[in-house]
Amino acid sequence: MTRASLDKQPHEVAAMFDDVAAKYDLTNDVLSLGQARLWRKAVAQAVAARPAERVLDLAAGTATSSQPFVRAGAYVVPCDFSLGMLREGKKRHPHLPFTAGDAMRLPFADDAFDAVTISFGLRNVQDTDAALAELLRVTRPGGRVVICEFSHPTWAPFRTVYTEYLMRALPPVATAVSSSPDAYVYLAESIRAWPDQRALAARMQQAGWSKVAWRDLTGGIVALHRARKAD
Repeated sequence: MTRASLDKQPHEVAAMFDDVAAKYDLTNDVLSLGQARLWRKAVAQAVAARPAERVLDLAAGTATSSQPFVRAGAYVVPCDFSLGMLREGKKRHPHLPFTAGDAMRLPFADDAFDAVTISFGLRNVQDTDAALAELLRVTRPGGRVVICEFSHPTWAPFRTVYTEYLMRALPPVATAVSSSPDAYVYLAESIRAWPDQRALAARMQQAGWSKVAWRDLTGGIVALHRARKAD
């Protein structure tokens, strides 16, 4: 994988998400101390979906993240590589066109979407650069991308406390609220190994995205990257 310290294969990662699908949203709210809802709101504001626009919500899970785009009147395609997540999502939102897809080989035509977004999923893709290129391919000229991902707290003392929480506090909390605590140990490790804000922005530029910018959420625990596809 792109992070040498993590040795899980794509099918193993997918299986982990299958296992946690039923309680995934609840677990995220608990582990993030309620911040997950604020992060989803920030994503919705950044995407700024409009009526009749086509929006790809990649790594959508159960499509909780897709709901603001639906309410805005956009045509939303929730896409995920975890069949367990898709099945759970279809139970909750049977009207949405859930689609199974690999971020490195998306099952969509070129220039198919006005906006593409992925929240807390990019770091779980085997080849980050390939995924960024695929997102660019399926976005129409002039379209936009919003990437919400865990990042690196900007204040050094807080960064130390945060790292301790990830590696020490998160596993026992996950054990109490999740059906698959091992999945959250992996997620903690993947967060720690993920590149910082500036490094991700550089990779987006290398993939061909233009006007790349980001802003930190919750002191840099999460970063919201935005960019455009050139006309």
